[in-house]
Formats: sequence, C-alpha cells, structure tokens
Amino acid sequence: MSMTIIDEHFVSKRGATTCRWWSKSTAYSLVLATAWLTGPAASADGLTIELNKLEEADGACRAYLLFENKAGSAFRSLKLDLVMFGLDGVITKRLAIEGGPLPKDKTSVKLFEISGLKCESIGRILLNDVINCQDLAGDNKEGCIDMVVTSSKNTVPLFK
Repeated sequence: MSMTIIDEHFVSKRGATTCRWWSKSTAYSLVLATAWLTGPAASADGLTIELNKLEEADGACRAYLLFENKAGSAFRSLKLDLVMFGLDGVITKRLAIEGGPLPKDKTSVKLFEISGLKCESIGRILLNDVINCQDLAGDNKEGCIDMVVTSSKNTVPLFK
C-alpha cells in the first residue's frame, strides 16, 4: 500500500489508514538513516584510487594516482593492469604499474609514465585488474579488485 505524508500524518492513498504517531520529521529521519546505512561505504573502508592529474613530460603522459588505503592492512605490492582508450574509444595502450608499497591508513601519490601517448589523446583509463596483491608478509591476497573504488579529478575518467 503506498503512503503519502499529509499534515504530519501518514495517510494511505485510499484514505482508510492514518498513523498519527509518526511525524514528518520522524519519517524523514527514517529515510535519511536508511539512505546512510545502505549508501556506498567505499570511502570508509577499502582502497580508493583516484586519477588526480595528467601532464605532458618528455614525450610521454605522466599520470598522478592518489591511493587512499583504508583496507585494514598494508600492501607490499599492488600491481595494476591499466588500459588506455583513445578519444575514439579504441584501446591505445596497456600498462602494468606497481602501486605498492601502500601503508595501512595512509594516503599516497604515485606517478607513472605513459610513453608514446600525449595526455590529450587519452579518452579514459580502465583499471582492468589487480595483477598482484601482496600483504607485508608477501602473501598473495585474493579479490583485491573488489575492494578498489576508482575516481578521477581529471576530465579523463578512471573506471573499472
């Protein structure tokens, strides 16, 4: 049965049921609490990788990646498989880059060169996979791609 809020009461569309004990503020609080509990929690835990900046450097495009490690553990190695797409949507380059080491609860900036490409020719960058994901003891961790959330401060999106 669908409900509407009218004059601080819930009233059914049929008009047969009225709940006078729930005010508008209680209803809105419930909606906000539900949205907060079910909303994305990626910034609270996991690993955020942001494409922060692209710049031309010696015939290559230099990319600045911002890593925010809230995954609950440090990483010795975090090797990423990145695929660059041109402005026309066609794959132009594929790179494997090392993002580690990444200390626990630390934000880090890593730079890497995309040789043979000008920054203005890159349309988007795909995080295709996490090739290697090791904790400090050197043990391989599974499912690292699932904990990664991507974003971009650039006009070039970083996505997975």
